[in-house]
Amino acid sequence: MPIAAAREIVLTDQERAVLEGFARRRKSARGLAQRSQIVLEAAAGRTNTEIAQRLRVSRPTVTRWRNRFVERRVDGLLDEPRPGRPRTITDEDVEAVVVKTLESTPKDATHWSTRSMAKEAGLTQNAVLRIWHAYGLQPHRQEKWKLSKDPLFVDKVHDVVGLYLNPPERAVVLCVDEKSQIQALDRTAPILPMRPGTPERVTHDYKRFGTSSLYAALDVRSGQVISALHQRHRAVEFKKFLQRIDKAVPADLDVHLVLDNSSTHKTPAIQRWLKAHPRFVLHFTPTSSSWINLVERWFAELTRKLLQRSAHRSVRKLNMDITNWVATWNEDPKPFTWTKSSDEILESIAIRCNETNRSEH
Repeated sequence: MPIAAAREIVLTDQERAVLEGFARRRKSARGLAQRSQIVLEAAAGRTNTEIAQRLRVSRPTVTRWRNRFVERRVDGLLDEPRPGRPRTITDEDVEAVVVKTLESTPKDATHWSTRSMAKEAGLTQNAVLRIWHAYGLQPHRQEKWKLSKDPLFVDKVHDVVGLYLNPPERAVVLCVDEKSQIQALDRTAPILPMRPGTPERVTHDYKRFGTSSLYAALDVRSGQVISALHQRHRAVEFKKFLQRIDKAVPADLDVHLVLDNSSTHKTPAIQRWLKAHPRFVLHFTPTSSSWINLVERWFAELTRKLLQRSAHRSVRKLNMDITNWVATWNEDPKPFTWTKSSDEILESIAIRCNETNRSEH
């Protein structure tokens, strides 16, 4: 069945200003901000499929709000009134809660709770919770972030992302890193198994039985992992891992390694080895940017599915379990697909930098 052509959108200057305000303002509801962004993308000439991919929404969602705007312009993006009892909370009440949440803190805490905000605003806790939910506010949450100060950040992002999106011919791209100091831990009392109505239970304290270091090289295309376990993580162990990769990868293929700026990757011994093996090409990630190395995503799988809740009374048992887990992974490997272009990444970082600058003034 043929797909209907997307309806063309041409904005007036006033409409564009209103939509950009909705999309940018921190006090806009998430739904309204998203709908405004859909229309702005459509006005830029993008197809519904392109918009859906960029904004990570479904294609029918894009079609619905695009058509709604064509028919009713900006008013079509606003939530329609629904049947029910009259509102008891005014727009001024909502705005006051949002402004207080964003621009102030209670006297006795670092952030608002529903209880403290309800007392401050003279509303119920449920009313505060609904307002926060509508505006995407979560005062109880805090996320960590860090901007790289690498002077070659832009060049390195283009280099690494280019490898992911357009890998070279007759070559394999491997994301390499070490997960060091993996601890063999056992609880001080037996783990109590899950029962109906009761989750698995463990003691809060544990005993240490030593550590191990895992070297891993994730094939970007296939998802296969080359791994090695060592007691330490020095240049000596890294060189042994390079030799392992050299044996594992067919001799007629170049080897492009994505890795971080650890000093063990740049010692004279490593440099001599690389000169003797010219098919190896190193691509360093920007400093403080482990998120760009796909093997970190694989390490997260290993941690979540094995290490986080396992118990080991020896390093040997720990290494056996890791080796078996990697072997199981390689039986049915699942590559991680990189979706963002380097330009999109740099644009997102520029937005974060602007937010940082505004928060400092």
